[in-house]
Amino acid sequence: MRINLASVFVDDQEKALRFYTEVLGFVKKADVPLGEYRWLTVVSPEQPDGTELLLEPDAHPAAKPYTAALHGDGIPATSFAVDDVRAEYDRLRGLGVRFTQEPVSAGPVTIAVLDDTCGNLIQLAQYA
Repeated sequence: MRINLASVFVDDQEKALRFYTEVLGFVKKADVPLGEYRWLTVVSPEQPDGTELLLEPDAHPAAKPYTAALHGDGIPATSFAVDDVRAEYDRLRGLGVRFTQEPVSAGPVTIAVLDDTCGNLIQLAQYA
């Protein structure tokens, strides 16, 4: 068994697509119209056939309170692995990304937390 798909709720799919591709560096994998919304996924350019991240509309009644509660409590919606958290932090800060937590070492992992502008906090993690 493997993880094939993960998702984050977003308040605007087009804005999310721009952030996740143009800023974070993912590439669009699927873009299928589904009425008012889209089945919209991105993947790592390093693993184009790897796990897809669904940019899921937050239209379900439970989605907005859920994401607002996580965001309000400073809890990341998900975590992305990077080779060098400090280098990614510097690169993304240079692009205007707002971080809620600067890089910090926590045992065998170094983490930082950013705001994706679409309702989520995202953790970046570098494993030793």
